[in-house]
Amino acid sequence: MGRIKEVIITFLNNRWLVFVAAMWIQSCAGVGYLFGSISPVIKSSLKYNQKQVARLGVAKDLGDSVGFLAGSMSELLPLWALLLVGAIQNLVGYGWVWLVVTGKAPMLPLWVMCVLIFVGTNGETYFNTAALVSCVQNFPKSRGPVVGILKGFAGLGGAILTQIYALINSPDKASIIFMVAVGPTMVVISLMFIVRPVRGHRQLRLSDGSSFSLIYCVCLILAAYLMGVMLVEDLIDLNQTIVQIFTAILFVLLVIPIGIPLWLTFSSDPRSPEEEALLSEPQNKEPETSHDPHEIIFSELEDEKSSEVDLLPTSERQKRIAQLQSKLAQAAAEGAVRIKRRRGPHRGEDFDLTQALIKADFWLLFWTLLLGSGSGLTIIDNLGQMSESLGYDNTHIFVSMISIWNFLGRVGGGYVSEIVVRDYAYPRPVALAVAQGLMAIGHLFFAMGWPAEMYIGTLLIGLGYGAHWAIIPATASELFGLKKFGALYNFLTLANPAGSLVLSGILASHIYDSEAEKQAQLHHRHITNSASFLTKLFETDDTLKCSGSICFFLTCMIMSGLCIVAVILSLILVRRTKVVYQHLYGKSR
Repeated sequence: MGRIKEVIITFLNNRWLVFVAAMWIQSCAGVGYLFGSISPVIKSSLKYNQKQVARLGVAKDLGDSVGFLAGSMSELLPLWALLLVGAIQNLVGYGWVWLVVTGKAPMLPLWVMCVLIFVGTNGETYFNTAALVSCVQNFPKSRGPVVGILKGFAGLGGAILTQIYALINSPDKASIIFMVAVGPTMVVISLMFIVRPVRGHRQLRLSDGSSFSLIYCVCLILAAYLMGVMLVEDLIDLNQTIVQIFTAILFVLLVIPIGIPLWLTFSSDPRSPEEEALLSEPQNKEPETSHDPHEIIFSELEDEKSSEVDLLPTSERQKRIAQLQSKLAQAAAEGAVRIKRRRGPHRGEDFDLTQALIKADFWLLFWTLLLGSGSGLTIIDNLGQMSESLGYDNTHIFVSMISIWNFLGRVGGGYVSEIVVRDYAYPRPVALAVAQGLMAIGHLFFAMGWPAEMYIGTLLIGLGYGAHWAIIPATASELFGLKKFGALYNFLTLANPAGSLVLSGILASHIYDSEAEKQAQLHHRHITNSASFLTKLFETDDTLKCSGSICFFLTCMIMSGLCIVAVILSLILVRRTKVVYQHLYGKSR
């Protein structure tokens, strides 16, 4: 009986179990990507026009990115409480929207509906924060792959939830809102006590590389499978039994990674050389959460040590250092001297948000994210209109495709950037510069209307946009530490809606309407009273429609240029942080 209890405790405290549970939670954290499926139901049920639906979309984008409260609460509350708050927000926000749409609750003003959408989508920030904080702490030496995989599943969440909804096959179109309100809430509450830090840095194993390889294989198979299923379901009218089989296979693929913690629990997998070295030293204990203010740390000893000490023989140097350390400890205890302390943390150490905000590297990260991800989100938000303007009928295919590429970009961005830092000790943002270069080419394809522009453009934009969300959080954790990672990450995510607000809400919409108006005037030039005609057009609920690549030519050219600026900012960050990454990863090579 005691053996069974020990095995259960070992399994529950396995960092790979936490990682797999976080992956499942992230699969439910992509409800924002379902807005394209929810908005038509809201529009038809509540008699909204397109401008009103667009305002709901802005509320959704803000809710998905404004995570100040989640970041602050991650420092005050346990992570299970953070997940519970997010689950409640998701249930209340989208649950109330479902009640209004189905007529079970009274009609509400538009601004209240925007608040409900904001609250419901904002629950995702709690899911993201809890998953990232716990897993980055559990896998401090594999931040790139961990962040990439977790953010990848968040990007793929819309496709996963869409396939699950196909299983329901409800004639009530509003049932998708009910599923969004209840489904993620149930999953998160059932897993909220598992996702937590479990001293993962002490669980290094030689099999970790193979475990990550298995996860990557599952990710690739899952992306390819969902792509194939969506194409088959779009082209062929399938019966419900086939849909159930497809969904069952999806669940099997999602459950496969649980085999990793099970295998590690019941196998005698040897520890890695790093952990053996750690545990072989009796003086190496688990780092405490709090430190004695008079503790003599290594940096203080370096400040007091003279340069001649380094030139002495090894035995004499150790003796002199021990004497100096003893004197420092005695002086600190008696209060006779004041130990030198640095004014603030250096890059690679733990920053809080106020300390990070005065660092140029932090703002370089913010602006390169704003330009890169903001331009990518603009394409994602306007992909339906772009495909329509180019004459494509099945616009949802490209929406699904860019979701898949977004997922692969997040997974691949984490994998490639980890190779850069592990094998070459080179700054991770160099991979970000490559991703932004791909996005610049993708925007150029959209602008010029070259052959297969929708297919190649969605590929390049999806991969580049997704890579941002694997590379940026990992870079922030390396440069500014893990202690306040939740607050730092949620501040950086503000760049996403800020870029989208300017590039999509102002630039793209203004240029599109201007080109549509020019085409309308040209098409109806035989009407003498064109001003009266245009007035009637604007009074209708239908917006002006634009045809051809000209609709987004100027917008995409501008965004291509902005991505090139983002590449330059990323390379500046690379130049500034070379020493930091050499210090962090050079010795491990």
